[in-house]
Amino acid sequence: MKYLNGNLTPTQTVAELDKYIIGQTEAKRAVAIALRNRWRRQQVEGDIRDEIMPNNIILIGPTGVGKTEIARRLARLSNAPFIKVEASKFTEVGYVGRDVESMIRDLTDIAVNMVSAEKKEEVLERANELAEERILDILIPPVKKPHTTKPEVVTEADENEEVESESLQNEKTREWMKTKLIKGEMDSKMIEFDINAPQVGVQVMGPMGMDDMGMNIQEIVSSMMPKKKKKRKTTIEKARKLLAQEEAQKLIDMDAVQSEAIRRVQETGMVFIDEIDKVAGGSDSRGPDVSREGVQRDLLPIVEGSTVNTKYGAVKTDHILFLASGAFHVSKPSDLIPELQGRFPIRVELKSLTEEDFIKILTIPENALLKQYAALLKTEGVEVEFSNDAISEVARTAAYVNEEVENIGARRLHTILTTLLEDILFDLPDNMEIKNITIDGDLVNKKLDAIAKDRDLSKYIL
Repeated sequence: MKYLNGNLTPTQTVAELDKYIIGQTEAKRAVAIALRNRWRRQQVEGDIRDEIMPNNIILIGPTGVGKTEIARRLARLSNAPFIKVEASKFTEVGYVGRDVESMIRDLTDIAVNMVSAEKKEEVLERANELAEERILDILIPPVKKPHTTKPEVVTEADENEEVESESLQNEKTREWMKTKLIKGEMDSKMIEFDINAPQVGVQVMGPMGMDDMGMNIQEIVSSMMPKKKKKRKTTIEKARKLLAQEEAQKLIDMDAVQSEAIRRVQETGMVFIDEIDKVAGGSDSRGPDVSREGVQRDLLPIVEGSTVNTKYGAVKTDHILFLASGAFHVSKPSDLIPELQGRFPIRVELKSLTEEDFIKILTIPENALLKQYAALLKTEGVEVEFSNDAISEVARTAAYVNEEVENIGARRLHTILTTLLEDILFDLPDNMEIKNITIDGDLVNKKLDAIAKDRDLSKYIL
Protein backbone atom coordinates (compact mmCIF):
# COMPACT_ATOMS: atom_id res chain seq x y z
CA MET A 1 0.00 0.00 0.00
CA LYS A 2 1.34 3.43 -0.97
CA TYR A 3 0.34 6.67 0.74
CA LEU A 4 1.50 9.44 -1.57
CA ASN A 5 0.70 12.23 0.88
CA GLY A 6 1.88 10.49 4.05
CA ASN A 7 -1.54 11.19 5.56
CA LEU A 8 -1.70 8.24 7.95
CA THR A 9 -2.98 8.31 11.48
CA PRO A 10 -0.51 6.89 14.03
CA THR A 11 -2.80 3.85 14.43
CA GLN A 12 -2.69 3.18 10.68
CA THR A 13 1.09 3.56 10.61
CA VAL A 14 1.55 1.06 13.46
CA ALA A 15 -0.89 -1.36 11.78
CA GLU A 16 1.15 -1.21 8.55
CA LEU A 17 4.45 -1.68 10.41
CA ASP A 18 2.93 -4.68 12.25
CA LYS A 19 2.66 -6.48 8.90
CA TYR A 20 6.45 -6.66 8.65
CA ILE A 21 7.90 -6.12 12.13
CA ILE A 22 7.09 -8.17 15.23
CA GLY A 23 6.86 -6.43 18.61
CA GLN A 24 8.72 -3.17 19.34
CA THR A 25 5.44 -1.32 19.99
CA GLU A 26 7.13 1.65 21.69
CA ALA A 27 9.43 2.29 18.73
CA LYS A 28 6.53 1.97 16.25
CA ARG A 29 4.43 4.43 18.26
CA ALA A 30 7.32 6.95 18.42
CA VAL A 31 7.98 6.91 14.65
CA ALA A 32 4.21 6.94 13.90
CA ILE A 33 3.81 10.14 15.94
CA ALA A 34 6.88 11.69 14.24
CA LEU A 35 5.38 10.91 10.82
CA ARG A 36 2.00 12.37 11.73
CA ASN A 37 3.62 15.48 13.23
CA ARG A 38 5.34 16.05 9.90
CA TRP A 39 1.94 16.02 8.15
CA ARG A 40 0.49 18.27 10.86
CA ARG A 41 3.27 20.83 10.34
CA GLN A 42 2.46 21.02 6.64
CA GLN A 43 -1.17 21.93 7.50
CA VAL A 44 -0.11 24.77 9.81
CA GLU A 45 -0.52 28.26 8.33
CA GLY A 46 1.58 31.34 8.97
CA ASP A 47 5.19 31.91 10.02
CA ILE A 48 5.00 29.47 12.93
CA ARG A 49 5.09 26.60 10.43
CA ASP A 50 8.80 27.22 9.81
CA GLU A 51 9.46 27.24 13.55
CA ILE A 52 8.10 23.71 14.12
CA MET A 53 11.10 21.38 14.05
CA PRO A 54 10.93 17.58 13.69
CA ASN A 55 11.47 15.47 16.81
CA ASN A 56 14.44 13.33 15.81
CA ILE A 57 14.63 9.86 17.36
CA ILE A 58 17.41 7.57 18.60
CA LEU A 59 16.53 3.87 18.47
CA ILE A 60 18.57 1.92 21.02
CA GLY A 61 18.87 -1.85 20.88
CA PRO A 62 21.01 -4.81 19.79
CA THR A 63 21.44 -5.74 16.14
CA GLY A 64 18.68 -7.61 14.36
CA VAL A 65 15.70 -6.40 16.44
CA GLY A 66 14.12 -4.25 13.70
CA LYS A 67 15.66 -0.76 13.95
CA THR A 68 16.57 -0.44 10.27
CA GLU A 69 13.40 -2.17 9.10
CA ILE A 70 11.21 0.27 11.05
CA ALA A 71 12.91 3.26 9.38
CA ARG A 72 12.82 1.70 5.89
CA ARG A 73 9.15 0.72 6.11
CA LEU A 74 8.25 4.14 7.49
CA ALA A 75 9.81 5.83 4.46
CA ARG A 76 7.93 3.51 2.08
CA LEU A 77 4.62 4.23 3.80
CA SER A 78 5.04 7.97 3.38
CA ASN A 79 6.65 7.66 -0.09
CA ALA A 80 9.43 9.91 1.22
CA PRO A 81 13.03 10.17 0.00
CA PHE A 82 14.99 7.92 2.37
CA ILE A 83 18.64 7.07 2.86
CA LYS A 84 20.43 4.81 5.33
CA VAL A 85 24.01 5.69 6.22
CA GLU A 86 26.54 4.33 8.71
CA ALA A 87 27.96 7.01 10.99
CA SER A 88 31.23 5.09 11.17
CA LYS A 89 31.80 5.61 7.41
CA PHE A 90 32.14 9.37 7.82
CA THR A 91 35.21 11.26 8.92
CA GLU A 92 35.83 14.70 10.31
CA VAL A 93 36.53 17.32 7.63
CA GLY A 94 40.26 17.26 6.97
CA TYR A 95 40.55 13.46 7.21
CA VAL A 96 40.46 11.09 4.25
CA GLY A 97 36.91 9.82 3.71
CA ARG A 98 33.39 11.09 3.07
CA ASP A 99 32.13 14.19 4.82
CA VAL A 100 28.71 14.18 6.48
CA GLU A 101 27.17 16.57 3.91
CA SER A 102 27.40 13.79 1.32
CA MET A 103 24.40 12.06 2.97
CA ILE A 104 22.20 15.03 1.94
CA ARG A 105 23.61 15.00 -1.60
CA ASP A 106 22.92 11.27 -1.86
CA LEU A 107 19.39 11.79 -0.47
CA THR A 108 18.77 14.46 -3.14
CA ASP A 109 19.96 12.04 -5.86
CA ILE A 110 17.43 9.50 -4.58
CA ALA A 111 14.65 12.13 -4.60
CA VAL A 112 15.48 13.18 -8.18
CA ASN A 113 15.30 9.53 -9.30
CA MET A 114 11.96 9.10 -7.47
CA VAL A 115 10.34 12.18 -9.03
CA SER A 116 11.83 11.40 -12.45
CA ALA A 117 10.32 7.88 -12.34
CA GLU A 118 6.90 9.33 -11.40
CA LYS A 119 7.01 11.90 -14.21
CA LYS A 120 8.03 9.22 -16.72
CA GLU A 121 5.05 7.14 -15.60
CA GLU A 122 2.77 10.11 -16.35
CA VAL A 123 4.07 10.47 -19.94
CA LEU A 124 4.48 6.75 -20.60
CA GLU A 125 1.43 6.49 -22.85
CA ARG A 126 2.65 9.33 -25.08
CA ALA A 127 6.21 7.94 -25.01
CA ASN A 128 4.92 4.55 -26.21
CA GLU A 129 3.10 6.24 -29.09
CA LEU A 130 6.27 8.09 -30.12
CA ALA A 131 8.29 4.87 -29.84
CA GLU A 132 5.81 3.11 -32.14
CA GLU A 133 6.14 5.96 -34.65
CA ARG A 134 9.93 5.56 -34.62
CA ILE A 135 9.59 1.82 -35.19
CA LEU A 136 7.16 2.47 -38.07
CA ASP A 137 9.62 4.93 -39.60
CA ILE A 138 12.23 2.16 -39.64
CA LEU A 139 9.90 -0.53 -40.99
CA ILE A 140 8.13 1.70 -43.52
CA PRO A 141 10.06 4.94 -44.14
CA PRO A 142 7.80 7.91 -44.96
CA VAL A 143 7.62 9.08 -48.59
CA LYS A 144 10.32 11.62 -49.39
CA LYS A 145 9.50 14.81 -51.24
CA PRO A 146 10.56 14.72 -54.90
CA HIS A 147 13.94 16.14 -55.83
CA THR A 148 13.80 19.51 -57.59
CA THR A 149 16.05 18.44 -60.49
CA LYS A 150 13.58 16.17 -62.32
CA PRO A 151 13.62 15.80 -66.13
CA GLU A 152 11.65 18.60 -67.80
CA VAL A 153 9.40 16.11 -69.69
CA VAL A 154 7.65 15.24 -66.39
CA THR A 155 4.94 17.81 -65.74
CA GLU A 156 4.34 19.24 -62.27
CA ALA A 157 0.80 17.79 -62.22
CA ASP A 158 2.07 14.26 -63.02
CA GLU A 159 4.73 14.62 -60.37
CA ASN A 160 2.26 15.72 -57.66
CA GLU A 161 -0.16 12.96 -58.60
CA GLU A 162 2.58 10.35 -58.38
CA VAL A 163 3.73 11.61 -54.95
CA GLU A 164 0.15 11.80 -53.68
CA SER A 165 -0.56 8.23 -54.78
CA GLU A 166 2.66 6.98 -53.20
CA SER A 167 1.95 8.88 -49.97
CA LEU A 168 -1.56 7.45 -49.76
CA GLN A 169 -0.25 3.91 -50.27
CA ASN A 170 2.47 4.54 -47.69
CA GLU A 171 -0.10 5.85 -45.19
CA LYS A 172 -2.35 2.79 -45.66
CA THR A 173 0.63 0.44 -45.20
CA ARG A 174 1.70 2.30 -42.04
CA GLU A 175 -1.83 2.06 -40.58
CA TRP A 176 -1.92 -1.68 -41.34
CA MET A 177 1.52 -2.15 -39.77
CA LYS A 178 0.59 0.00 -36.74
CA THR A 179 -2.43 -2.22 -36.06
CA LYS A 180 -0.17 -5.29 -36.09
CA LEU A 181 2.28 -3.51 -33.76
CA ILE A 182 -0.42 -2.59 -31.25
CA LYS A 183 -1.78 -6.15 -31.26
CA GLY A 184 1.73 -7.47 -30.54
CA GLU A 185 1.89 -9.54 -33.73
CA MET A 186 5.31 -8.05 -34.59
CA ASP A 187 6.90 -8.43 -31.13
CA SER A 188 9.20 -11.31 -32.04
CA LYS A 189 10.53 -9.70 -35.26
CA MET A 190 14.09 -8.32 -35.20
CA ILE A 191 14.76 -4.66 -35.86
CA GLU A 192 17.89 -2.50 -36.03
CA PHE A 193 17.69 1.05 -34.69
CA ASP A 194 19.77 3.93 -33.34
CA ILE A 195 19.65 4.83 -29.67
CA ASN A 196 21.57 7.30 -27.51
CA ALA A 197 24.69 5.65 -26.13
CA PRO A 198 25.17 6.05 -22.35
CA GLN A 199 27.70 8.70 -21.41
CA VAL A 200 31.12 7.29 -20.67
CA GLY A 201 31.86 7.90 -16.98
CA VAL A 202 34.77 10.29 -16.46
CA GLN A 203 35.89 9.96 -12.87
CA VAL A 204 36.91 13.39 -11.69
CA MET A 205 37.95 13.79 -8.08
CA GLY A 206 37.24 17.05 -6.29
CA PRO A 207 39.38 18.40 -3.47
CA MET A 208 39.36 16.44 -0.23
CA GLY A 209 36.03 16.83 1.58
CA MET A 210 34.43 18.37 -1.54
CA ASP A 211 33.02 15.29 -3.28
CA ASP A 212 30.13 17.31 -4.74
CA MET A 213 32.66 19.43 -6.66
CA GLY A 214 34.00 16.23 -8.20
CA MET A 215 30.49 15.32 -9.36
CA ASN A 216 29.89 18.79 -10.80
CA ILE A 217 33.14 18.72 -12.79
CA GLN A 218 32.18 15.25 -14.07
CA GLU A 219 28.77 16.55 -15.18
CA ILE A 220 30.30 19.55 -16.99
CA VAL A 221 32.81 17.34 -18.82
CA SER A 222 30.13 14.85 -19.90
CA SER A 223 27.78 17.64 -21.09
CA MET A 224 30.55 19.04 -23.33
CA MET A 225 30.87 15.72 -25.13
CA PRO A 226 28.46 15.28 -28.06
CA LYS A 227 25.78 12.64 -27.57
CA LYS A 228 26.69 9.51 -29.47
CA LYS A 229 24.27 7.15 -31.16
CA LYS A 230 24.83 3.44 -31.25
CA LYS A 231 23.19 0.69 -33.28
CA ARG A 232 21.05 -1.86 -31.46
CA LYS A 233 19.48 -4.97 -32.91
CA THR A 234 16.74 -6.51 -30.78
CA THR A 235 13.18 -7.75 -31.04
CA ILE A 236 10.49 -5.12 -31.63
CA GLU A 237 9.13 -5.84 -28.13
CA LYS A 238 12.44 -4.83 -26.51
CA ALA A 239 12.98 -1.97 -28.97
CA ARG A 240 9.61 -0.47 -28.01
CA LYS A 241 10.63 -0.40 -24.31
CA LEU A 242 14.07 1.11 -24.99
CA LEU A 243 12.73 3.76 -27.35
CA ALA A 244 9.83 4.56 -25.01
CA GLN A 245 12.33 5.22 -22.18
CA GLU A 246 14.31 7.53 -24.43
CA GLU A 247 11.16 9.39 -25.54
CA ALA A 248 9.89 9.67 -21.95
CA GLN A 249 13.20 11.27 -20.94
CA LYS A 250 12.69 13.91 -23.66
CA LEU A 251 9.11 14.60 -22.55
CA ILE A 252 9.80 15.38 -18.91
CA ASP A 253 11.02 18.77 -17.69
CA MET A 254 14.16 18.03 -15.68
CA ASP A 255 14.21 21.52 -14.12
CA ALA A 256 10.72 20.90 -12.70
CA VAL A 257 11.81 17.42 -11.57
CA GLN A 258 14.82 18.82 -9.68
CA SER A 259 12.75 21.58 -8.05
CA GLU A 260 10.15 19.06 -6.87
CA ALA A 261 12.89 16.70 -5.65
CA ILE A 262 14.50 19.44 -3.54
CA ARG A 263 11.07 20.36 -2.13
CA ARG A 264 10.43 16.74 -1.14
CA VAL A 265 13.84 16.36 0.49
CA GLN A 266 13.29 19.53 2.53
CA GLU A 267 9.71 18.73 3.53
CA THR A 268 9.58 14.92 3.78
CA GLY A 269 13.17 13.62 3.54
CA MET A 270 14.33 10.99 6.04
CA VAL A 271 17.90 10.12 7.01
CA PHE A 272 18.60 6.97 9.02
CA ILE A 273 22.01 7.19 10.71
CA ASP A 274 23.02 3.70 11.80
CA GLU A 275 25.85 2.84 14.21
CA ILE A 276 25.80 6.30 15.81
CA ASP A 277 27.21 4.65 18.95
CA LYS A 278 30.45 4.02 16.99
CA VAL A 279 31.16 7.77 16.91
CA ALA A 280 30.23 8.29 20.56
CA GLY A 281 33.26 8.84 22.75
CA GLY A 282 35.09 11.44 24.74
CA SER A 283 37.61 13.97 23.47
CA ASP A 284 40.45 11.88 24.95
CA SER A 285 40.26 9.44 21.98
CA ARG A 286 43.58 8.66 20.33
CA GLY A 287 44.79 7.06 17.13
CA PRO A 288 42.16 5.93 14.62
CA ASP A 289 39.35 7.16 16.91
CA VAL A 290 40.62 10.74 16.94
CA SER A 291 37.91 12.03 14.59
CA ARG A 292 34.91 10.55 16.47
CA GLU A 293 33.94 13.74 18.21
CA GLY A 294 34.76 15.66 15.04
CA VAL A 295 32.17 13.59 13.12
CA GLN A 296 29.59 14.45 15.79
CA ARG A 297 30.42 18.15 15.48
CA ASP A 298 30.12 17.94 11.69
CA LEU A 299 26.78 16.14 12.05
CA LEU A 300 25.42 18.80 14.39
CA PRO A 301 24.76 21.61 11.85
CA ILE A 302 23.18 19.14 9.40
CA VAL A 303 20.75 17.84 12.04
CA GLU A 304 20.29 21.31 13.51
CA GLY A 305 19.39 22.84 10.16
CA SER A 306 21.78 24.21 7.55
CA THR A 307 22.07 24.61 3.77
CA VAL A 308 23.92 21.97 1.77
CA ASN A 309 24.97 22.65 -1.81
CA THR A 310 24.13 19.82 -4.22
CA LYS A 311 24.46 19.59 -8.00
CA TYR A 312 20.69 20.25 -8.22
CA GLY A 313 20.73 23.36 -6.01
CA ALA A 314 20.83 24.33 -2.33
CA VAL A 315 18.99 22.02 0.09
CA LYS A 316 17.89 23.15 3.56
CA THR A 317 18.01 20.43 6.20
CA ASP A 318 15.85 22.16 8.85
CA HIS A 319 12.81 19.89 8.45
CA ILE A 320 14.44 16.62 7.40
CA LEU A 321 13.59 13.85 9.89
CA PHE A 322 16.70 12.19 11.33
CA LEU A 323 16.48 8.73 12.88
CA ALA A 324 19.61 7.39 14.54
CA SER A 325 20.28 3.94 15.93
CA GLY A 326 22.91 2.07 17.82
CA ALA A 327 23.42 -0.94 20.05
CA PHE A 328 25.23 1.20 22.67
CA HIS A 329 26.91 -1.89 24.20
CA VAL A 330 30.17 -0.10 25.02
CA SER A 331 29.07 3.53 24.98
CA LYS A 332 25.75 5.12 25.96
CA PRO A 333 23.66 7.94 24.45
CA SER A 334 25.01 10.35 27.08
CA ASP A 335 28.50 9.84 25.59
CA LEU A 336 27.41 11.83 22.55
CA ILE A 337 28.26 15.53 22.70
CA PRO A 338 25.50 17.43 24.58
CA GLU A 339 24.52 19.54 21.56
CA LEU A 340 23.88 16.42 19.45
CA GLN A 341 21.95 14.74 22.26
CA GLY A 342 19.67 17.77 22.32
CA ARG A 343 18.91 17.32 18.62
CA PHE A 344 17.65 13.78 19.26
CA PRO A 345 15.12 14.45 22.03
CA ILE A 346 13.22 11.15 21.67
CA ARG A 347 14.91 7.92 22.71
CA VAL A 348 13.31 4.53 22.36
CA GLU A 349 14.78 1.27 23.60
CA LEU A 350 14.02 -1.78 21.47
CA LYS A 351 13.73 -5.06 23.33
CA SER A 352 15.73 -8.21 22.62
CA LEU A 353 13.74 -10.85 20.78
CA THR A 354 12.39 -13.86 22.68
CA GLU A 355 11.62 -17.40 21.53
CA GLU A 356 7.94 -16.42 21.11
CA ASP A 357 8.98 -13.45 18.97
CA PHE A 358 11.01 -15.75 16.71
CA ILE A 359 7.96 -18.00 16.15
CA LYS A 360 5.94 -14.94 15.09
CA ILE A 361 8.78 -13.63 12.88
CA LEU A 362 8.95 -16.96 11.08
CA THR A 363 5.23 -17.11 10.32
CA ILE A 364 3.27 -13.83 10.62
CA PRO A 365 4.92 -11.03 8.54
CA GLU A 366 4.08 -10.74 4.84
CA ASN A 367 7.77 -11.28 4.08
CA ALA A 368 8.28 -14.03 6.72
CA LEU A 369 11.36 -16.20 6.19
CA LEU A 370 9.37 -19.45 5.87
CA LYS A 371 7.23 -17.84 3.17
CA GLN A 372 10.39 -16.75 1.36
CA TYR A 373 11.86 -20.28 1.37
CA ALA A 374 8.52 -21.74 0.29
CA ALA A 375 8.47 -19.33 -2.67
CA LEU A 376 12.07 -20.24 -3.59
CA LEU A 377 11.38 -23.99 -3.56
CA LYS A 378 8.15 -23.53 -5.49
CA THR A 379 10.27 -22.43 -8.46
CA GLU A 380 11.54 -26.04 -8.54
CA GLY A 381 7.94 -27.32 -8.48
CA VAL A 382 8.20 -28.41 -4.83
CA GLU A 383 5.77 -27.62 -2.01
CA VAL A 384 7.51 -27.32 1.37
CA GLU A 385 5.69 -27.39 4.68
CA PHE A 386 7.04 -26.63 8.14
CA SER A 387 5.27 -28.35 11.03
CA ASN A 388 4.50 -26.44 14.23
CA ASP A 389 7.07 -28.40 16.22
CA ALA A 390 9.71 -27.64 13.55
CA ILE A 391 8.99 -23.91 13.80
CA SER A 392 9.19 -24.12 17.60
CA GLU A 393 12.54 -25.95 17.43
CA VAL A 394 14.03 -23.39 15.01
CA ALA A 395 12.87 -20.55 17.29
CA ARG A 396 14.21 -22.31 20.41
CA THR A 397 17.60 -22.91 18.75
CA ALA A 398 17.82 -19.29 17.62
CA ALA A 399 17.07 -18.00 21.10
CA TYR A 400 19.56 -20.44 22.66
CA VAL A 401 22.45 -19.61 20.28
CA ASN A 402 21.81 -15.86 20.62
CA GLU A 403 22.06 -16.24 24.39
CA GLU A 404 25.13 -18.48 24.38
CA VAL A 405 27.22 -17.03 21.54
CA GLU A 406 26.28 -13.53 20.37
CA ASN A 407 22.90 -11.82 20.21
CA ILE A 408 22.33 -10.92 16.56
CA GLY A 409 18.53 -10.88 16.85
CA ALA A 410 16.36 -12.14 14.00
CA ARG A 411 19.38 -12.47 11.69
CA ARG A 412 20.14 -15.69 13.57
CA LEU A 413 17.09 -17.24 11.89
CA HIS A 414 18.77 -16.78 8.49
CA THR A 415 21.85 -18.74 9.51
CA ILE A 416 19.81 -21.50 11.17
CA LEU A 417 17.40 -21.97 8.25
CA THR A 418 20.27 -21.94 5.72
CA THR A 419 22.05 -24.69 7.70
CA LEU A 420 18.80 -26.64 8.14
CA LEU A 421 17.85 -26.55 4.45
CA GLU A 422 21.34 -26.72 2.94
CA ASP A 423 21.08 -30.35 1.72
CA ILE A 424 17.57 -29.85 0.35
CA LEU A 425 18.51 -26.66 -1.53
CA PHE A 426 21.61 -28.37 -2.98
CA ASP A 427 20.14 -31.77 -3.96
CA LEU A 428 16.64 -30.79 -5.03
CA PRO A 429 17.34 -29.82 -8.69
CA ASP A 430 18.76 -33.35 -9.31
CA ASN A 431 15.71 -35.09 -7.77
CA MET A 432 12.86 -33.81 -9.88
CA GLU A 433 10.50 -36.59 -8.72
CA ILE A 434 10.23 -34.97 -5.26
CA LYS A 435 7.11 -32.79 -5.14
CA ASN A 436 6.42 -32.38 -1.41
CA ILE A 437 8.74 -31.89 1.55
CA THR A 438 7.71 -31.72 5.20
CA ILE A 439 10.13 -30.30 7.75
CA ASP A 440 9.30 -31.62 11.23
CA GLY A 441 10.77 -31.23 14.70
CA ASP A 442 12.78 -34.47 14.47
CA LEU A 443 14.56 -33.30 11.32
CA VAL A 444 15.40 -29.96 12.96
CA ASN A 445 16.75 -31.73 16.07
CA LYS A 446 18.79 -34.15 14.00
CA LYS A 447 20.31 -31.37 11.90
CA LEU A 448 20.86 -28.63 14.49
CA ASP A 449 20.99 -30.09 17.98
CA ALA A 450 24.62 -31.23 17.95
CA ILE A 451 25.79 -27.96 16.37
CA ALA A 452 23.83 -25.77 18.80
CA LYS A 453 25.12 -27.60 21.88
CA ASP A 454 28.76 -27.51 20.79
CA ARG A 455 29.75 -23.94 21.60
CA ASP A 456 32.74 -23.95 19.23
CA LEU A 457 30.69 -25.35 16.34
CA SER A 458 27.75 -23.00 16.91
CA LYS A 459 30.10 -20.04 17.03
CA TYR A 460 31.33 -20.76 13.51
CA ILE A 461 28.28 -22.36 11.86
CA LEU A 462 25.29 -20.70 13.47
